[in-house]
Amino acid sequence: TRAISDYTQTLSKKPEIPTFEVLAFKNRTLGLIDASWSAIRIGIYALHLENWLQFFPLSQIHFVSGERLIIDPAGEMGKVQDFLGLKRIVTDKHFYFNKTKGFPCLKKPEDSSTPRCLGKSKGRTHPKIDPDVIHRLRKFYRPFNVMFHQITGEDFDWEKDENQEIS
Repeated sequence: TRAISDYTQTLSKKPEIPTFEVLAFKNRTLGLIDASWSAIRIGIYALHLENWLQFFPLSQIHFVSGERLIIDPAGEMGKVQDFLGLKRIVTDKHFYFNKTKGFPCLKKPEDSSTPRCLGKSKGRTHPKIDPDVIHRLRKFYRPFNVMFHQITGEDFDWEKDENQEIS
């Protein structure tokens, strides 16, 4: 989840912080998620979107799937180009898969000697999290994800991911 990724980033800078499980709950016995913790709050996309919608109509906001960006970067970038009304210039030929990082990278531009890849902070190994904690987090996020889907009509298959992880 987004929260685990955020925690992993913080952990890399502050190795002395408590475990994810400790930080994620106000009361683990009761299963009360600490929604005030920034790593949890960042993944409540529907609430963030409601704030943006006070200033911009939904038609002016484009949603990029991070998962699809990894699996099919050219396809996802094609959608961005279409949304912006641009000619599709960025295509499959502009990407290669970096096995070390586990992410696609942009091939090197003609005027550069190096390809463009995500920074060192991307592609980190996430800590092992208790499956019960994952289950409780998904249960916590579910109504917000439903709300996000209702507002946007976008389906990022978060429920599918949940069923795969929990089953």
